[in-house]
Amino acid sequence: MPKMKTHRGAAKRFKTTATGRIMRSKSNKQHILTSKTTKRKRGLRQRTEISPGDARRVQRMLPNG
Repeated sequence: MPKMKTHRGAAKRFKTTATGRIMRSKSNKQHILTSKTTKRKRGLRQRTEISPGDARRVQRMLPNG
């Protein structure tokens, strides 16, 4: 059986926490930031957990954590 390979695109987008939860960055933080409030931009800095529906799919793409 060959080694399981990590999906490199997924590895750049998702991080696994010590407890095993998969975190993602929030969208809308790349450009046109002048029209967004400071409070909104500050909230976009935090990471958030992915939805349970996507968790299984992402877990398969990240076999090594």
